[in-house]
Amino acid sequence: MKRENKKKSFEKGYYKKHACDETFKCKVCGRIVTPMGAGSKHRNHCPNCLSSQHLDNEPGDREASCGGVMEPIAVWVRKNGEWAIIHRCRICGKLSSNRIAADDNPMKLMSLAMKPIGFPPFPLEKIEEMTDLMGGEGRLK
Repeated sequence: MKRENKKKSFEKGYYKKHACDETFKCKVCGRIVTPMGAGSKHRNHCPNCLSSQHLDNEPGDREASCGGVMEPIAVWVRKNGEWAIIHRCRICGKLSSNRIAADDNPMKLMSLAMKPIGFPPFPLEKIEEMTDLMGGEGRLK
């Protein structure tokens, strides 16, 4: 590699405009992650466990000093219908959003999407009381 090309790869924002075609080993599940199959030129998380690593303060800057594991905590649907994963750093707590990739584990994605249904923020026994307060019938049969 030419010296000027090597220097270019460390410029701020380089990975915003250039493909991230590096293979890496997932820090959580240990799988080797390659950029092929992602459906994008910017592979930033493991397709198996959906975990990532805290590398950026701003997308593509590679300036985060933390280096912690970014665990997937939720999914959301963007206004164009595209799904994205919400990651939270286990060390510093930073939140980030990343597009899902074509080869992401569909069961893991659905598990994240269903988490609020399986673990509601209130006891299920309170549904009748809450709907009654809102003027609905809400009786459990």
